[in-house]
Amino acid sequence: MATSAFEQGPDYVQSLARGLRVLSVFGHELSSPSLSEVAERSGLSRAAARRSLLTLQHLGYVGSRGRSFFLTPRVLELGYSYLSSLDLSELAQQAMEQLSQRVQESCSLAVLDGADVVYVLRVPVRRIMRIALGVGARLPAFTASLGRVILADFDDEDLDAWIKGIEFRAYTAHTVRNAAELKRALKRVRVQGYALTSQELELGLCSIAVPVRAGNGRVVAGLNVSMQFSEQAAERAVGEILPALQQTRDAIEGAIRQGQWMPHLHMKYARD
Repeated sequence: MATSAFEQGPDYVQSLARGLRVLSVFGHELSSPSLSEVAERSGLSRAAARRSLLTLQHLGYVGSRGRSFFLTPRVLELGYSYLSSLDLSELAQQAMEQLSQRVQESCSLAVLDGADVVYVLRVPVRRIMRIALGVGARLPAFTASLGRVILADFDDEDLDAWIKGIEFRAYTAHTVRNAAELKRALKRVRVQGYALTSQELELGLCSIAVPVRAGNGRVVAGLNVSMQFSEQAAERAVGEILPALQQTRDAIEGAIRQGQWMPHLHMKYARD
């Protein structure tokens, strides 16, 4: 991991950074890691990982069972603090519920955080993915329609910087494979005003998304509808779902302009 100039300065709190790196190790694929696994995944020495884990355990964010560690419900306070700071109005939730009922599909609102999109609101209808999605769930932005409508708003310099920090992984045979393919896909998004992805993250899944803009015109979030793949899915997505999706987006943007919803959702990109 490259060391930035800031990390060499007096304002950088190394112990805090280590604690956050330890917390980021926990997830669906590794819910109860051992000390060795935490050290390996975080890039810390065993001694540093142990100190961080014991401190987090003392503070109530981590528990232990034998040689394994696990997150406690107190960690949710950190996520809820972020969601509370967004000042999401009831209008956004209600508009998304109406959209979901209208098209009989799940819809989600997400922001960009580093290489991923993070779900901040979701109205599920039925589960069509193997991955469990909910508020706080993360998906690789380059494969997701939600990510592409946000990335399409980046200028060339910012997009190139963002691409340098990600790994192109082939989740399916349909996943974009490199920067050139992603840039072509984003160019289509800019022209069309929406992103349509089909079976790039998981077979049998497709989705369509539109950008949500703040009053200054910058994209702060993505709004999408996801559905099961079929030969008619793309036609239905553009002909039937897109107009309803755009109406919902317009309602949410109206709330932003009226100051009911704070436009500080967009976490552009993070460099290690």
